[in-house]
Amino acid sequence: MQITTWNVNGLRSVLNKDAYAWIAAERPDVVCLQEIKARPDQLKADQHTTMATHQWVWNPAERPGYSGVATGLLPDLAAAPTTNGFGTELFDREGRVIRSDHGDFILFNIYFPNGSRDHSRVPFKLDFYARLLDLCDELHAQGRNVILTGDFNTSHREIDLANPKSNQKTTGFLPAERAWIDRYLEHGFVDAWRVLYPDRVQYTWWHTISRARERNVGWRLDYFLVSENLMDQVRDVVIHDEVMGSDHCPVSLYLKN
Repeated sequence: MQITTWNVNGLRSVLNKDAYAWIAAERPDVVCLQEIKARPDQLKADQHTTMATHQWVWNPAERPGYSGVATGLLPDLAAAPTTNGFGTELFDREGRVIRSDHGDFILFNIYFPNGSRDHSRVPFKLDFYARLLDLCDELHAQGRNVILTGDFNTSHREIDLANPKSNQKTTGFLPAERAWIDRYLEHGFVDAWRVLYPDRVQYTWWHTISRARERNVGWRLDYFLVSENLMDQVRDVVIHDEVMGSDHCPVSLYLKN
């Protein structure tokens, strides 16, 4: 089973660039898109046709052209029960979460908040991390396995970004943000890619200026955190940094079953 996450930084832009062709060719069982910045009624008919490889669950933000997530399921998985958001209006109006239940595990497609350059949204971001962890603790207590994927908007360790020293005070690498990744790992989660590749330097996001992607000056912001009990089913995690179309690249989790 393949689950692919991709912050597309504007779904209509990706479709206009024909970048969706990669998904069509790859055909992951589940596709988790973040920062779609669109409602389904804003897509053209031919764009819906392009995306017909999967059946889609949408959770756009109330604010036009902002945030939003969408989960695509191959037809044989389309019956999976889904839920949008946390049930908390403060977070849910920004269209940041789709939860789908696949029996052996519950999958969260998440676009975590950005702390903003002036750090004004850092408290909101940390509260979001806390609310999600509460939900995950409840699910773990019920004996459920959980997969968290999407754009976490945080690089966990120095190896996860090209310039850690100069970004100590930059949101996305603040100690308080990084500590929340630690907390998830203390609460029964595993960073699947980092466990498989403890010393590998590879990124999933590059700034759009200064030829950052060409020079590979990037950050690893897109993760699969999986329940410890599910890690023995993880066959691989692949960062598809050759795939263009967004300032992020896709990342895929491959499960044995």
